[in-house]
Amino acid sequence: MKLESILIEPVVTEKTNAMKEDKRIKYAFRVMPEANKFQVMDAVRKLFNVKPVSCNIAWVKSKKKTSRTKSGFREGERAGWKKAIVTLSPGEKIDIFEGV
Repeated sequence: MKLESILIEPVVTEKTNAMKEDKRIKYAFRVMPEANKFQVMDAVRKLFNVKPVSCNIAWVKSKKKTSRTKSGFREGERAGWKKAIVTLSPGEKIDIFEGV
């Protein structure tokens, strides 16, 4: 698995923005389902030139979705995905997130 393909996209929400204001800065990423925490930490280290201290992995559950069609309602699910929360060492930050 290539390093560029492990991290799919950053997760930018109000909750993840609040995590950056602590003294231990944390960033959240949407990652490939096959990736483990060691691969995620290695990808963050090499792509952003920072020193990650730890990584927590969580599965975001799928949500039920109902949509209205001409003939009635159609039920389905949104896809679940894998999220990684990476903690950096004090004093480190990723510059890409600072403008968001």
